[in-house]
Amino acid sequence: MTELILQRPATTRALWVGVCSLDDLEECWGEAALVGHEQIALFRLPERRVYAVGNIDPRTGAAVMARGIVGSRGASPTIASPLHKEVYDLSTGECLSGGEGLRAYPVRCIEGIIEVDVAA
Repeated sequence: MTELILQRPATTRALWVGVCSLDDLEECWGEAALVGHEQIALFRLPERRVYAVGNIDPRTGAAVMARGIVGSRGASPTIASPLHKEVYDLSTGECLSGGEGLRAYPVRCIEGIIEVDVAA
């Protein structure tokens, strides 16, 4: 069984959906996934940490966040939009420059499969 650190607590009404294999994700690189009608950007960071946020850039409406630049602000992992370089906290989705944030999804890994809670 694969162990993975949960990035946010799950809600009581969780709806976990399998998205991909952990091995499908390259470290420090984003991948986009369509889960139902939701476009989600997945990021695998060192130490087997995986984050999921909305793939739609709030400023432009373009589906590009999976192509953003992974980084950090202090201990917080971040993603910078590839279009206008706004920086978002991967744990919370908060825009660190004060704009509209991204939706952040709880993530878990069960037997090597990444699951996202789309009800959160």
